Amino acid sequence: MAAAAELQGKYQKLAQEYSKLRAQNQVLKKGVVDEQANSASLKEQLKMKDQSLRKLQQEMDSLTFRNQQLAKRVELLQDELALSEARGKKNKKSAESSSQLSQEQKSVFNEDLQKKIEENERLHILFFEADEQHKRLEAELRSRLEVLETNAAQHQAVVDSLTRKYTDTIEKLQNDKAKLEIKSQTLEREAKDCRLRTEECQQQLKNLQAALGSRLEESLCIINEKVPFNDTNKLKCRGYDEFKSAQPLHSFGTRIGSNRYNALNVPLHNRRHQLKLRDLAGQALAFVQELVTALLNFHTYTEQKVQIFPIDSATDTISPLNQKFSQYLHENASYVRPLEEGMLHLFESITEDTVTVLETAVKLKAFSEHLASYLCFLRKILPYQLKSLEEECESSLCTAALRARNMELHRDMKRLTAVFEKLHTYVSLLALPSTKPEGLLRTNYNLVFTNIATGLHGFHDILKDISKHYSQKATLEQDVPTATQKLITTNDCILSSVVALTNGVGKIASFFSNNLDHFTTSLSYGPKGGTEFISPLSAECMLQYKKKAVAYMKSMKKPFADSVPYEEALANRRVLLSSTESREGLAQQVQQSLEKIAKLEQEKEHWMLEAQLAKIKLEKENQKLKNSLSGHLTETIQECSVMPNVAEQKKETTEKGLREPIKSTSLIGMLTITTDNEKAPDVESREDLIKNHYMARIAELTSHLQLADSKSVHFHAECRALAKRLSLAEKSKESLTEELKLASQNISRLQDELMTTKRSYEDQLSMMSDHLCSMNETLTKQREEIDTLKMTSKGNSKKNKNR
Repeated sequence: MAAAAELQGKYQKLAQEYSKLRAQNQVLKKGVVDEQANSASLKEQLKMKDQSLRKLQQEMDSLTFRNQQLAKRVELLQDELALSEARGKKNKKSAESSSQLSQEQKSVFNEDLQKKIEENERLHILFFEADEQHKRLEAELRSRLEVLETNAAQHQAVVDSLTRKYTDTIEKLQNDKAKLEIKSQTLEREAKDCRLRTEECQQQLKNLQAALGSRLEESLCIINEKVPFNDTNKLKCRGYDEFKSAQPLHSFGTRIGSNRYNALNVPLHNRRHQLKLRDLAGQALAFVQELVTALLNFHTYTEQKVQIFPIDSATDTISPLNQKFSQYLHENASYVRPLEEGMLHLFESITEDTVTVLETAVKLKAFSEHLASYLCFLRKILPYQLKSLEEECESSLCTAALRARNMELHRDMKRLTAVFEKLHTYVSLLALPSTKPEGLLRTNYNLVFTNIATGLHGFHDILKDISKHYSQKATLEQDVPTATQKLITTNDCILSSVVALTNGVGKIASFFSNNLDHFTTSLSYGPKGGTEFISPLSAECMLQYKKKAVAYMKSMKKPFADSVPYEEALANRRVLLSSTESREGLAQQVQQSLEKIAKLEQEKEHWMLEAQLAKIKLEKENQKLKNSLSGHLTETIQECSVMPNVAEQKKETTEKGLREPIKSTSLIGMLTITTDNEKAPDVESREDLIKNHYMARIAELTSHLQLADSKSVHFHAECRALAKRLSLAEKSKESLTEELKLASQNISRLQDELMTTKRSYEDQLSMMSDHLCSMNETLTKQREEIDTLKMTSKGNSKKNKNR
């Protein structure tokens, strides 16, 4: 019992909360509807006020003009009155009989004057009000003028800052221009060198052509004399003249006759041709995918448009014709998607190991069938689309301009279906050689491809017209009084899909026309010497021979040495990309190094000349030294012969003189020489030792200098690369900080909006809950009163019965 009571209490609480929420929902709905009605009424009042303001301005202009006329009329009347009074004073005696008539005329003039004065007062009042309104407008316009002047001053400040910025950029650009001029001069020098090299190469090429021509003539003569087998009636040699026109060597003879037997030759497998066709098929697949998405969007949004305009299916039932049309449009994906699938299968069938010509392109037949099914879909929806446009023209909302745009679209849809029929016809003709080779002659291939190109260009022109007419139709439908936001967005979506369809078809048309020559030449190659097309059997035979040749070449191929692993090569490439500079920086380094090499060459020549001069001076010094030593020895001998008595004294002096060292100076340094032949070292050997020592020292210093120079260049390059990376990182940091600021601002704004909406909804809910509580309390009180009244009425009825 307690659990049942608790469940009953919970159920009652839930029921009360549900009733509260339901009442709150109804009140909120009423509030929204009231606000919408108030906004609509305010818009209407604003329109009415604008109309009344225009009317009052027109009335003010007319009243001012009338006031001027009345003022002139009053002046004329006053002048006439003054003249009549003067005439009355003069002619009182003579005009007594006509006094009564003049008094009546004066009374009439007075009444007219009184009316004019009253009207003039009223016009003055209106003029005063218009003047006040004009003053108010003038004050508002002056305030707006002040605001605009402040804005203009701000804009002028911005313009000044921009001019300063642009002057800085101009200076930078001028500096860059000077650098580029220097670079252009260096490039011109390189171009001159390249021209000289090209002239040399052309001369070599002429010599080679002459040599190869002579060899070709010899080989042709040998072939004509020695080859015993020939499967043709005649052999027409091309010779040296056609060799000069860059014909391939394997086609030196043109086979005439026996084409039926030559068709059995194994054709050549052109891998380059297959790769080119696969690339073109990939591009065509991408264009067809864009076309398919655009067609899907166009049909889907057209279905939405049919359900909205001229009758909205949400408020009223649309016509049975539009219902059927929307039902058919809903099935568009089952007809459009197979086009992409067929093109994908055709792309997958073209590989470098296959032979792709029209006779072997079996998947082209499937694509043609998918295109035929989509054409049947267009034929099925075309009458419904035309009738829908006619029904829209008959609607009361349709204006004359809108009716004209609908009729233009009526004609464009017919042209669109006709273009699709033409394209399907030519694509089905291209698919014939893979199933029925006799269905299409080789001479008609070029004509079929050119017709497809012209059809695609016509398709593009039709879509341009549809896009133009539909944009005009959308702008006219926006001005319809019953136009909703849903209709406007649907029209924008249809227009964007039509624009995408136009761009896609334009790309396909330009792609097909640019590659038309390749299609006509590459899709019809066959065996050597034969005039027939290649067949699937000969293609299979050719592929088997190709596989055998590849296997043979692999068996003959020797293994290469171990190369650098892929991961290591990637790591080295990353290091290289991170450490190297741009092409301009490297070019500058090369230029600097060339200048340094030139300077070093000049210095080398200078020092070589200096070394030669020093060598000559050294020889002269050695000769002088020898002459001085020989003269000194002769003098000592003469002294010994002249003074024999003092021999011992002279001997001692000579010994001292010989033992004393003699100093010799040269470019390398100073050398002390003693005359003792037993203990004195060889002079030349010491000179050679000193020379070798200094030369080794110079070589060591030059190696250190070159190493330091290379290190400095390397560090300079790394520093420049790091500076560039730092600048890029700073730019990315600034952009990310700006994005972060914008994101934080958006987050704060959204949080504020969320808080305000949450508070408003909470306040409304609290008010509605209080209101519902009060209403529940009043209901409970009324129920209690009703129950008490029932009880009292029952008690009274029982008392009456007992009595």
